[in-house]
Amino acid sequence: MRHGDATIEHSTDAKRCLSELGYLEAKVMAKWLNTKDVKIDAVIASPFVRAEQTAKAVIEELTFEPVLQQLDLLTPSGDASRVHDYIDAIIAIEHYQNILLVSHMPLVSYLLAELSVEKSSSLFSTAAIAEIDYDTKKMAGHITHHVSPDDFC
Repeated sequence: MRHGDATIEHSTDAKRCLSELGYLEAKVMAKWLNTKDVKIDAVIASPFVRAEQTAKAVIEELTFEPVLQQLDLLTPSGDASRVHDYIDAIIAIEHYQNILLVSHMPLVSYLLAELSVEKSSSLFSTAAIAEIDYDTKKMAGHITHHVSPDDFC
């Protein structure tokens, strides 16, 4: 998931906050997640303020409460290959079945390519979610959905 719409009113990129629209986008996407027949075990977010706020806004709307974690690798300039390694490790250790990553462009596009069999790298609008049916043995999966708040408005 890419974070929701953010304000431009801050001196550093890492401290930019969600706008009112960003909170609304996160809530819309959480409602979509609630319609899915899956329970998210963990939400892992970038340490940037807007990603943390997106993750918390999503969790507040879910009908279940996943673990919330922060991961420094999920910043806009993060390395998709390192994030992939982290995901494989945490799945093996924690036995998570469903994980929601909350990050930024361009990393979310690179992660989509890194984690998918299709190697598809596409743009993400704010709060968009790409769902991958991930095979832990193959360490890759198929893209099953790519949705944004605009799909529900």
